[in-house]
Amino acid sequence: MPEFSPETDSFIAEFDAAIEAHMEWTQRILRCAVLHASPGDDVLAPMAHNLCRFGRWFASNRAHFDVIDADAVQRVETFHQTMHDAIRAICANVMTGRPGQSADLEAFEQSQSELLALLARLKTLTLSNAVRHDPLTGLPLRYGVENDFTLCQKDARRNHTLLYVAMIDIDHFKLINDNYGHPQGDLVLRNLAATLKSALRSNDPLYRFGGEEFLWLMRCQSQEEAEQLAQRIVATVSTTPVPVAGGASLSLTITLGLARVGPEEDIASAIKRADEALYEGKRSGRNRYVMADMG
Repeated sequence: MPEFSPETDSFIAEFDAAIEAHMEWTQRILRCAVLHASPGDDVLAPMAHNLCRFGRWFASNRAHFDVIDADAVQRVETFHQTMHDAIRAICANVMTGRPGQSADLEAFEQSQSELLALLARLKTLTLSNAVRHDPLTGLPLRYGVENDFTLCQKDARRNHTLLYVAMIDIDHFKLINDNYGHPQGDLVLRNLAATLKSALRSNDPLYRFGGEEFLWLMRCQSQEEAEQLAQRIVATVSTTPVPVAGGASLSLTITLGLARVGPEEDIASAIKRADEALYEGKRSGRNRYVMADMG
């Protein structure tokens, strides 16, 4: 079983609790059917689907689910409301001494079944997404990079552009952890990820590769453009202060190794060359980029 971040564990626990709370109100429905007791406003009110615990929790977290599967989110809301509408009609009849309608019961049973299936799917997708994304920086992890690399390589061939792999490493990151502590080190990583994301073009994939290393896939028209982009990223990071405890800030620098991908080169070879260029940059003084020789 993969290990999830505390944030993911907490989110899934809230998800399960919201679903469980919704299932528990079926006990009140039974009491209504047997004793004609009111099941409460979160069943009888016209907008009960927005009043129940699950409805409120799901609405407050809709943005999270929209990113994963917006179509499923819309269907969850539709089936949830249909379920409430059906059960409200049944309870209203029962409380006034009239028999419930079979059509309402069938609508309730079908919508509840559809709802539970959709929620199971969203939970699975949430956990799958958590495995593939870094909870600290929000960046995708290296697990999906091979597929993205292949797509970028095909796109570069189709559009007659160049594809580069860039390995980015924080300079002297161990000293930051030693001097300021690991929580501050985490803040540095989070701030660097935000700086990189804001500085890179929107179609350039960026990943947290491991530790203080990041991987960047870059498509360019020329080597000159690639080098200009690399230099701009190095300069942007060095001129963006990172806040630390006590209201102070520290200056951060990175070293970047850049490798142009050959037409038929695989990702392992390209990363290896970018990594070698990165360490050449470390040896030659850091706070710079180095272009790898063609393989």
